[in-house]
Amino acid sequence: MLLSEIARTSGTVAGTASRRAKAAALAACLRDAEPAEAATVVAYLSGELPQRQIGVGYAALRDLPAPAADATLTVAEVDAAFSAIGAVAGPGSVARRRELVAALFARATRDEQWFLVRLLSGELRQGALDGVMADAVAGAAAVPAAAVRRAVMLRGSLGAVATAALASGEEGLAAFGLEVGRPVKPMLAASEPDLPAALARLDGPAAVEWKLDGIRAQIHITGGEVRVFTRTLDEITVRLPEVTAVLSRLPVRDAVLDGELIALRPDGTPHPFQVTAARAATRRAEGPVPLSVFLFDVLHLDGEDLLDRPGTERHAALARVVPEELRMPRLVTADPARAADLFAEAVERGHEGVVVKSLDTPYTAGRRGAGWIKVKPRHTLDLVVLAAEWGHGRRRGYLSNLHLGARDAATGEFVMLGKTFKGMTDELLAWQTERLRELAVDEDAHTVRVRPELVVEIAFDGVQRSTRYPGGMALRFARVLRYRPDKRAADADTVETVRAVAPVID
Repeated sequence: MLLSEIARTSGTVAGTASRRAKAAALAACLRDAEPAEAATVVAYLSGELPQRQIGVGYAALRDLPAPAADATLTVAEVDAAFSAIGAVAGPGSVARRRELVAALFARATRDEQWFLVRLLSGELRQGALDGVMADAVAGAAAVPAAAVRRAVMLRGSLGAVATAALASGEEGLAAFGLEVGRPVKPMLAASEPDLPAALARLDGPAAVEWKLDGIRAQIHITGGEVRVFTRTLDEITVRLPEVTAVLSRLPVRDAVLDGELIALRPDGTPHPFQVTAARAATRRAEGPVPLSVFLFDVLHLDGEDLLDRPGTERHAALARVVPEELRMPRLVTADPARAADLFAEAVERGHEGVVVKSLDTPYTAGRRGAGWIKVKPRHTLDLVVLAAEWGHGRRRGYLSNLHLGARDAATGEFVMLGKTFKGMTDELLAWQTERLRELAVDEDAHTVRVRPELVVEIAFDGVQRSTRYPGGMALRFARVLRYRPDKRAADADTVETVRAVAPVID
């Protein structure tokens, strides 16, 4: 397949707000792809690289060669070039990487160059999100969309699923199952502003569990061997010997467990999230602050998949093999007063709040469904940094005032909701200045615009109408709580979530 077909499809997708039209255009492109190309085509049209990072920043894309007159560049050739660029290392690597980039772009037409620049800079925001792309794969392969979504849930890779669907149809999709040792996308929680609203959505008895400010962890156990994966499906096993030691003693042959890891003080209250994140991120096999384990779900147990079982059955299975001290504190009730007591206890101990869970829902991996609902005592959102302004006075020389955006679920674009320079320590200012310069795509004397990759948790007091921002609303008294290295931009809260969490006021 020629790259020009992908560039043309990208333009078509970006030019329509209709989800159905986007999926149809993507499906038409996928039908022309060979099964071996499908994973790469899906990645490019999703604005991603199969290689993830290849060391090409904005500076390397400034001075490009003249475009080619004819479209001859194939997807396979681009993929091979990206792999070669990413493999460059050692002395002279910057210059060599630029040579390879120039050679690739010299073979690209003007439209192809524009597509590649946006792909490499993280600016290919055209609304081809996972849900739309899953529908496109289903359309291209003439298979049910539900079968595609389930396969993606179990495999964790839309590209691999597209390859199987285009090559073998439903039979290929049916081959995907829950495999111990290969992580699946975690189930996510929706939000409500308070407990009565959360309980009303579930309409009956529900499980109310503590919500910790920790690291989401998926635990895979096979024959006593423990592997630990993050919510982004990255493995961190070797970093956490204290966690694997505890979990290796569970009376299970093989299992897939879901939970949280968190750094606790001797009195049981949590350390700041930065301590937990630093412990999980370190490359050393030990750290000064150990992580404690709190498990709340089981997806597989001793040869039996439990994904489709109701929540109450999965928790019963969890309780059979996991001792109480390793399970998330939990209460099953329909009484708002009792739920409020557990909420107050969680907050008093320094935790974020609670998650209210349906007793009937299956484990819907990778989706933010209505079966789990999180409730926090304050308004918080996970937003994406779109730009930052240079500071003044004691903040001179630092990128300080952040431009914050929420994701538009329909288009994939980020809608700016306001700015904030509050809540930042000197250490955070120094770190974010360095990181944002790495993500820069454009700048002037006052503002640095960046690739929308950094997710930051923001506390705020409310939302008010505003003609200043394109979304028609702005956050009131926004302040930085922390950055979320465990989340991708695609995991950021949506504009719809903003309106649900804090209704807009005049």
